[in-house]
Amino acid sequence: MNAPHGPDQVPVDPALEDTGVAVAGEGDSTDTSDHDTRFFGQPWALAHIFGVEMWERFSFYGMQGILLIYMYYSISEGGLGMPEAIATGIVGAYGGAVYLSTILGAWLADRLFGAERVLFASAIVIMLGHIALALIPGFWGLGAGLILVAIGSGGLKANATSVVGTLYSDDDPRRDAGFSLFYLGINLGAFLGPLLTGLVQTNWGFHWGFGLAAVGMAAGLIQYSFGRKQLPAVSRAVPNPLPRKRYPIVIGIAIASVVLIVVLVLVGVIRADNLALLMILATLVATIGYFLTILSSRLITKIERSRVFGFIPLFIVSVGFWSLYQQQFTVLTIYSDKQLNRDLFGWEMPVSWVQSINPVFIIILSGVFAAIWTKLGTRQPSTPVKFGLAAIVMGIAFLLFLPWANGAPNSTPLLAIVGILFVFTIAELLLSPVGLSVSTKLAPAMFHTQMVALFFLSLALGTSIAGWLAQFYNPDDEVPYFTFLGLIAIAMGGALLLAVKPVLAMMRGVR
Repeated sequence: MNAPHGPDQVPVDPALEDTGVAVAGEGDSTDTSDHDTRFFGQPWALAHIFGVEMWERFSFYGMQGILLIYMYYSISEGGLGMPEAIATGIVGAYGGAVYLSTILGAWLADRLFGAERVLFASAIVIMLGHIALALIPGFWGLGAGLILVAIGSGGLKANATSVVGTLYSDDDPRRDAGFSLFYLGINLGAFLGPLLTGLVQTNWGFHWGFGLAAVGMAAGLIQYSFGRKQLPAVSRAVPNPLPRKRYPIVIGIAIASVVLIVVLVLVGVIRADNLALLMILATLVATIGYFLTILSSRLITKIERSRVFGFIPLFIVSVGFWSLYQQQFTVLTIYSDKQLNRDLFGWEMPVSWVQSINPVFIIILSGVFAAIWTKLGTRQPSTPVKFGLAAIVMGIAFLLFLPWANGAPNSTPLLAIVGILFVFTIAELLLSPVGLSVSTKLAPAMFHTQMVALFFLSLALGTSIAGWLAQFYNPDDEVPYFTFLGLIAIAMGGALLLAVKPVLAMMRGVR
């Protein structure tokens, strides 16, 4: 999710086409895409976005599949020899930075460059990040690579969905199917990336694995560069241009921010061992700032303000959910390395292959969930109920580790992890597409983008917490960790279920 399937799942939900994240005049294109059916019944231009997004997910999850073990494996094994607690914290902070960067990517598209240009530039930045990981040895390569990939991935996540939306008029009946096809590309990349980079890493080393991720992103860029001119002009439109007189202020803030971060690193305030905690604090500040900005605005009505208050308990549960779900890339990676029996008929499966299990279930089950919600129609559970159930199911998934907890090395059967990740996926599909959809429904008219940004901030905060929590995981004494976090998630979901009526009352007609 691949999570983040969070933003990546946006295309699954029909309600997400109006998220407001860098959507520039959606449906205003004057081209003939309504009559273009060359790509499986969809406009041919979709193939170009499909391709770059597939390869971006290939590179992103391919790199992430081997990232943690690269950091904590010994130098003799080709790694950096970091303590596991620091390595998991860095992975969590990096994941949080990806989702924080979506806000920057959306702002750049809305105010300066347009969605398509930001998407293209972001893909280049991602490729440079993978090249840095592949070619620059040691901690310098790790730092440069993760910063570039985080910024680039945030920019691409924020704008790829918007560009897809510009291919269709508002009443084009192919719209939902087009988003679903785009979503298939996301998960194909997420499935193939860990498989191939893990195989390359196992046979030739980590830097070859990172190099394959860079090659994948380069392939997507080359393919996209040939087709981007076929995208409608509206995909490059800037919906809310920044006045030129404000350019110096923005440039000054950007430079000051970079200088401040560099100084804090040099004086030792920002360190590898506290990176996850600092990312948590930064995201909390951004979250509180966003909520206060919206709630204190005179531009929103009483009903809209009530709906924003109704979003707060959903936000809290979302943070709790992602703080467990995103441990696929921290605790589950360590677990797969040390506790999982990866023997397949005498051949040891690469650690990263576990990351390819979830995308398979997503591809299979997303259609099932869509059919269920469509069948139930107005009888389907309300959003607070779905959120509560998602947290409970996620808690149950953690408790499912207990039968194999404290076992001998490589004692957990592979089928057990497959089953647990199946439960992960059910929980994800109850919350992820639903969450971004409801954020658009609850958003005040003047703050559409900010409300969607808040949902991304729940992902950023939860992912950072996932990295911070991993320091408390002890492979020799796993029972307290899985029990405590599992029960907390269940209690959080149960509390939301008990509060469904007052939450719905605050949501004022939105279910």
